[in-house]
Amino acid sequence: MCGIFGYVTNKDEALGPILIEAAKRLTYRGYDSVGAATINNGKIDLRKDVGKVDVVAAKYNIAEMRGQRGITQLRWATFGEPSQVNSQPHLDSDGDMVGAHNGNVVNNVELREQFMAEGMTVRSQNDGETCVHAVERYINRGYQFIDAIRLAYGDLQGDYAFVIGRADDDKLYAFKKGSGMVVGLGEGFTCVSSDLPSILPLTRSVIRPQDGEIVTLWADKVEVRSVKDGKLIDRQPELVTETMDAVQKGGYPHFMLKEIHEQGQVARELLHLLDGSPDVAPLVEKMKNARHLYLIGCGTSYHAASVGAVYFAQLAGRAAIPVLAPQFIAQYAPAVNHDDVGIFVSQSGETKDVLNALEAAEKRGMACFGLANVVGSTLTRATSFCLPLCCGYEISVPATKTFTNQVVTFLYLAYRLAGMGPSTSLDDHSLRSGRHVLDSIPDLMEQTLSMVGPQIETIARDINEWNDMYCLGYGATYAIALEGALKLKEITYAHCEGMLSTEFKHGPLSAVSKGFPIVFAAGPNDVPLIISGINEVKVRGARTIVIAEEDARLRANGDDLVVLPKSDPQVNALLAVLPLQLLSYHMSVMRGFDPDFPRNLSKTLTVD
Repeated sequence: MCGIFGYVTNKDEALGPILIEAAKRLTYRGYDSVGAATINNGKIDLRKDVGKVDVVAAKYNIAEMRGQRGITQLRWATFGEPSQVNSQPHLDSDGDMVGAHNGNVVNNVELREQFMAEGMTVRSQNDGETCVHAVERYINRGYQFIDAIRLAYGDLQGDYAFVIGRADDDKLYAFKKGSGMVVGLGEGFTCVSSDLPSILPLTRSVIRPQDGEIVTLWADKVEVRSVKDGKLIDRQPELVTETMDAVQKGGYPHFMLKEIHEQGQVARELLHLLDGSPDVAPLVEKMKNARHLYLIGCGTSYHAASVGAVYFAQLAGRAAIPVLAPQFIAQYAPAVNHDDVGIFVSQSGETKDVLNALEAAEKRGMACFGLANVVGSTLTRATSFCLPLCCGYEISVPATKTFTNQVVTFLYLAYRLAGMGPSTSLDDHSLRSGRHVLDSIPDLMEQTLSMVGPQIETIARDINEWNDMYCLGYGATYAIALEGALKLKEITYAHCEGMLSTEFKHGPLSAVSKGFPIVFAAGPNDVPLIISGINEVKVRGARTIVIAEEDARLRANGDDLVVLPKSDPQVNALLAVLPLQLLSYHMSVMRGFDPDFPRNLSKTLTVD
């Protein structure tokens, strides 16, 4: 997710310790590299590398850096592998401007080519450098700095926050589009950051710029201007009273709840990134021509792959085989060859079972691609190319936003495959509406969380005494039921089994007793089938909880209807996981457990 921090004072000051401490307070966001730049008497001092803050700071003596202005950045790689040259901050061509960003500039590749054609010195693959050159372009054309920023803002597509300074200037400039940014005002200094934790130990007087605004920071004041017309905006500072712990968690009591509520925004950023990715079209072409297509993962990633397989079949008429990574080795690897394609899915990119399956597939010549959240991980380096999940750091052990962004990626690929496939189940109107469906996802996710929150908390309290339950689904919601059951097992320590709803009568029905909780995730096209499942358990005394769009039939048959906003059937499945995440969260807290760090579990499984 990256983190930036900029500091302005009016005297020669030991900025190194200030920048190091600010960087440390942003480490919870996740990072793979760190850097710092100071501006002192017209000269820029830049030091950066891959590694942890303490290690890089010691290696490059960052504590000794002095100046009147400073910038530090923690990088979470998306564009360009983790390396010294891709680390931030970045210089312009002549070395007299320096800047750093947080976020993703999705037209990075296109802009880099333009800058090189214009004669600029482009040193990295990183989109943070692209932000610097975007401003440099208009400085070279004779524009004043604020106007250069306004024009650069129009060129930079995606979600980001950016801070930049010049060697011969006494100010820093910052602007934002989609990503977080906060400005602090103190005695004899101002500062700007991606997030409050790096600011609060220095000052609690802050300004919160909005998208499309430029902030100019002097040592004793700030100005906020509109990108649209350059006019001044009156934005008064506010006093922050929250504790540091609450601020790191965004005001939420746990990181899991914070990350649940971040899902709409990271989905929005992912869709922007996929639109600008040069890797999507080659991957879709490979999938289109594959003899067999395999989606390989473990745990939550396997559930996402299972949803993706339904999307590929329903939207593009393309069969895909979702398979648990260890089972792939035994069941499929001996039969694959260079005509087959595998997409290997892992949140961390270090999951040992997935890497073992990848090794087995590569030995047979299969074309292997990845989907991971950690750029620079083993999976991203071992596959032909790997699409990033664009989630930033996920601190809570139970996966939430990484799961939903995996599902969003598969839905995006399914629509792309449907649009170019030789045979498709979609008509022209459906293909045209695909873009609208994808664009609607972030807002629908946020709407869902707002709609279901209080009701889910009540249901959690009602069923919390039970240590056995079932979660049932059908079609795309089958894998959603598996994921919901996994979340309940992970952090409530109750036994919840996810199943295909039609399989319940083949044995598990015997477990039902009075009040026994059974959750159904129902797609809009599956209501008659789900009603049968509801009644076969309800007549035996079960408490039936249905997650679905508003439907009079479901309301009449189920005990509780948790209403999702109306959406496309494929998106409905994605939305259905959000109440299940909340249900597991609230039950965990009610039982006195820490949902962020459940017992016996690790975020990254690197053992067989």
